[in-house]
Amino acid sequence: MSEVIDIRSATVLPAIRRDIEFTTEDGLRLVGELALPVGIKPIATLITLHPLPTHGGFMDSHVLRKAANRLPALAGIAVLRFNTRGTGGSSQGTSEGNFDHGNAERLDLEAAIRFAQAEQLENLWLVGWSFGTELALKYGSDKPVLGAILLSPPLHRTSVEELARWQTSEKRLVAIVPEHDDYLKPDAAVERFAVISHAEIIPVAGAKHLWVGESATKRVLDEIVRVVNPACYPLPEVWTTPES
Repeated sequence: MSEVIDIRSATVLPAIRRDIEFTTEDGLRLVGELALPVGIKPIATLITLHPLPTHGGFMDSHVLRKAANRLPALAGIAVLRFNTRGTGGSSQGTSEGNFDHGNAERLDLEAAIRFAQAEQLENLWLVGWSFGTELALKYGSDKPVLGAILLSPPLHRTSVEELARWQTSEKRLVAIVPEHDDYLKPDAAVERFAVISHAEIIPVAGAKHLWVGESATKRVLDEIVRVVNPACYPLPEVWTTPES
């Protein structure tokens, strides 16, 4: 018999999960996890870029972890998470190297994309959160991805010139901006992203930079799925197990 499970904060749905390692162009070993749908080819792959490691960000930051826990089963999406250079705290361990303020992390992003390509994963998307959005914006406009989804973009490290590169790119760019963000609120985001005519700004009422709470997490994952696999939008609030 099948069983209906309410999807809660700690819910982990079925996926093929494995720890991974890959090497950057400057020879550093980075650690991570790849979560794949069970029994089907992924319709898309999210390459996730975590928040600032000097302020507790890592591959297990809760929105990214919950994406890996749910989206393979609910939306047929693969989720690749990894620790950027010098970042640890996850069960996979610590990636080699040292934090470089978003500079040498370009090589980390490129190594993750190469790994995804070597795995023959298709329809690649960058999904950055906070510091991770800076990496996506600075280095993603010319990469073999369909676009970037930005969660709480602070726009501290991204120059106007780097933003402008997206204007000449056909890649999709979606920014999900909390109403009460600590760094960039929705009205300011509309102004800052105005140099990219096709940028989509999604304000989220009541939300904060860290997307605390299940309702905030559900909204973020819904918006990701709306962009990447709209046939599965909105995500269900329950999971029905296959009949035994």
